[in-house]
Amino acid sequence: MSAQISPPIGFAQHDHSACVTEALTSAEERCAERGLRLTPVRRKVLEILLQEHRALGAYAILDLLRDAGYGSQPPVAYRALDFLAEHGFVHKIERLNAFVACVHPGEVHSPAFMICRMCDTVAETQSATSGSMLGSAAKASGFQIERTVMEAEGICPACAEKSKS
Repeated sequence: MSAQISPPIGFAQHDHSACVTEALTSAEERCAERGLRLTPVRRKVLEILLQEHRALGAYAILDLLRDAGYGSQPPVAYRALDFLAEHGFVHKIERLNAFVACVHPGEVHSPAFMICRMCDTVAETQSATSGSMLGSAAKASGFQIERTVMEAEGICPACAEKSKS
């Protein structure tokens, strides 16, 4: 039986301003439901990542926060990123030591990331751990997988099209 894999959002054409607005509204609602504080800095960091649709490092985020009138000390960005990652609003892209907004916040999922090596755009989709070779190996050894992150590097459709020209 093959798992259904949703198409990646980062490379797909969509109404970007609606995407950002809906995600911010959803984050605010989830925080209110859980008694979490989505402070102005945390909200701005999430907004920055949602607007970019690509992975950004903490110092790039810090520069954008400073430009928006927020603090310029590294702990400002790191604390916001830690909160957002802990509560499933963002993911850390290990390969790039950077962060990207989650496109499935609030859902338990095993993300897989496709990272364009030319423009740093990141698309998130689901990986199927339970029926995969990794899931089978874990089950055979008695290991319980709690979290997996799959990252693939390549060229996004837009950059591939540009390279043809």
